[in-house]
Amino acid sequence: MDDGLYRDVVELAAQAPGWVRWLAETGTDGVLVVFAALMSAAWWRARRGSSERMASALLVPVAMVASYVVSEVVKGLAQEDRPCRLPQGMATIVPCPAYGDWSWPSNHATLVAAAAGGLVLAWRALAPYVVVLALLGGGSRVFVGVHYPRDVVMGLLLGGVLAPVLVLALRGPVTTLVLRLREQATTRPLLAAPVPDEPPMPWTDGPRHAEHRHR
Repeated sequence: MDDGLYRDVVELAAQAPGWVRWLAETGTDGVLVVFAALMSAAWWRARRGSSERMASALLVPVAMVASYVVSEVVKGLAQEDRPCRLPQGMATIVPCPAYGDWSWPSNHATLVAAAAGGLVLAWRALAPYVVVLALLGGGSRVFVGVHYPRDVVMGLLLGGVLAPVLVLALRGPVTTLVLRLREQATTRPLLAAPVPDEPPMPWTDGPRHAEHRHR
């Protein structure tokens, strides 16, 4: 069933308009650049927030790399060949990776799912956007012909579960570290301690005080 779905998707891709094929070829790697930009934006936004928010933002790329490492270990153990290298006679949008770059699970799917899962914790307003982006990024690996659907599903599950677990597990100690580093002059520009609001003075606290002053 998985092999049949792969064939159907690749045949659909072969019949797609040129601009769709170009978009898939560009977007399958470009989605990682988009996630990198979103992680940078989350870090910049966290500079004005709490230490816990900064810790979450810093842990997203860490969890992403950790998920990738686990994916690579699983790949090495499974050693499943890519569908584009099997004798099926099917043209793919992107060249098939070299032998030894195994198929299951998909590293791309793992990375985008890990980035999305971490960003949901660091910047919840992004949740609907990053989830859709991760699904599109993972699905594009089947569309361009380099992965079975099961490779993508496993990658999405691996990154989508492992990254949030790592962020939640490490957020406490990293928050403590951020609190300390925000007190250091050398690291403060990168982590930017939140500026506390000054208490309002009696003579500037609303029209009632102003009216009382004039009396």
